[in-house]
Amino acid sequence: MYKDIRLHGTLDNRVEYYAVAAGIDAHKRYFFNVDHSNETEIRFFSASNEFIIGQNGIRHRGNGGSFCEYMFGVDQPLTDMAKGDVINRLVMYGTHYDQKAGALRFSDRTDGSLTFDKIFFDGKAVTNYFFFIHLNKLSPQVKEQQEFILRRLGKSLKRSIAIGTGDDNSIINDIMGNIGAPDLQLFLFKLINTRHEEYRNAFQSLYFRNKRIADDEFAQLTEIAAKNDIDRYQQERIRIDVMYKHHDNRRIVDEYRNILCSCNIRGEINRLENARLTRLKTLSVRNKIPGALFYTLDELLRKDRKLVELEESDYISETRQILEGLFFGERQIESKVDRDDMLKLLHAKKRATEHRNHSFEEILLDASKACDENIRDGADISLLEEFSYIITYLDRYDTTSQVINQLAFMENIRFSDDMLRSILGNKKEFDSLRPDLFNELFIDGILDNKYLGNYGRRKLMTLVKGMEDLESGMIRSEEVLEQLKAIDREEQLFLVLLSHVRERIRNFYSKFSTKADQIALKKEVTEELLAKKLIKGEINGELFSETILTIQKEAIYLHNLLPQIIVERDIALREDFLDNSGLDRFYVEELELEYFELNNLPLEELYQIRKGLN
Repeated sequence: MYKDIRLHGTLDNRVEYYAVAAGIDAHKRYFFNVDHSNETEIRFFSASNEFIIGQNGIRHRGNGGSFCEYMFGVDQPLTDMAKGDVINRLVMYGTHYDQKAGALRFSDRTDGSLTFDKIFFDGKAVTNYFFFIHLNKLSPQVKEQQEFILRRLGKSLKRSIAIGTGDDNSIINDIMGNIGAPDLQLFLFKLINTRHEEYRNAFQSLYFRNKRIADDEFAQLTEIAAKNDIDRYQQERIRIDVMYKHHDNRRIVDEYRNILCSCNIRGEINRLENARLTRLKTLSVRNKIPGALFYTLDELLRKDRKLVELEESDYISETRQILEGLFFGERQIESKVDRDDMLKLLHAKKRATEHRNHSFEEILLDASKACDENIRDGADISLLEEFSYIITYLDRYDTTSQVINQLAFMENIRFSDDMLRSILGNKKEFDSLRPDLFNELFIDGILDNKYLGNYGRRKLMTLVKGMEDLESGMIRSEEVLEQLKAIDREEQLFLVLLSHVRERIRNFYSKFSTKADQIALKKEVTEELLAKKLIKGEINGELFSETILTIQKEAIYLHNLLPQIIVERDIALREDFLDNSGLDRFYVEELELEYFELNNLPLEELYQIRKGLN
């Protein structure tokens, strides 16, 4: 039995298209023709409907619309974002949302055209679908056809995972099944930007391997982008979407999004939610999740929301007083930013970052505008110098904070000589404002962070000691870098060992406490890692013993302590174990989450037993 007929073609080595006619007697229908006066155009049609694919874009008439998977960071409606199962963008021709009435409005004016650039800019960068249908019993009015189609297909199209995976057969079956008419004729068009697809596939292959892109690999990506003439915005868009789809990233980012959506809908944020958001941002650094994923969500969900404003924090008040005194005061009153003011601004920046308080940046932006206006209206150029002085220090803060946090919470960080010299130069500038200010701003808080692991602590202390020795001339920068790389290599080996030993124990060893068991286990793991070329020689005995001890501690926590902690809500027991065991908190929290999901326990109880989140 014939189900559909398909036509596949390409346009200018840029856009690939698949056109499908499905439904009753599809194999007998003449549903397309080529314009003989312009053979770069192909027209698909049924009664009252047509879809034309040209060299630079498409034209359409009649019913139907377009759909694609949402790309991460697209300006997604809050109503869609708040529903975790809504994953696709659906656009119906001639339809718009009436903000005042809170309802969709349909029109008979559905004709239109789109360039390929706009299609792959507004929709998904790689793949977009278009469709129209023919049905004998449809209303002659197009707007009524559109309303009928939306009622039948809207829910399923916005939730179908087949759209993101490009499973055309499932999409066709879903549409046919939801329309539920035996005489239905469906016309489905898939457009693929082959240049974007090549870039996406290359980046995904490299990123999914170990969640990092080496310099030589990034050079390959740059060559692909240049060859295919892909602009920087689309490159960034594609990379962010791929990074979001990595399963380790998605869980964290989705939890962050869900918290923000809940706060947005209620119009307020409480201490528990703010603490959870802060923890997720810290976890994102560890998991190499780019800040752009969170920044994008913050920007999307800050639009049009009016969260309940608490009394302005003291550090925000101080920031406002300093900057307004400088840029918003009377012209005849001379005001300068002195050392004490700069110290207050830096500490305010630090606290605003820790509390995810955007007010600091908003005040800074207002000050920037005021500075420009004052200079334009004849103010002394020294005003610009004052503002540049502030911005220079705040930029140094951002650069230093990013590098220090990556060093502390990420493994396999590429720490170069240029980065070391930059950090050392910034340290001198900060310490010139006040002795030991650098440690106060960037080191002390991280060392007190419960999520800082053993290797992150070692790298941080090595950097601090190394910079002190560099300043005193006792050591060369190459030696400091080698010390940091040695710790990083050991961390990489430990993580590889931990992963493979866990897997071995899970599959083959019910007991591994005896010396004989551990010797056999070490031999098998060594052979496996040598075969995979993950190590070059024997495994260090102490490191292997530390790996076994770590797994034993995890087992004790998961099987003995965690059930007791949950039943008794004993936060102190949990914290005492984590503080003294030296286990990685991030991984322990993953174990806790898996335990709660496996036993169908409410996640709110998990959030409540985590210290600082209640």
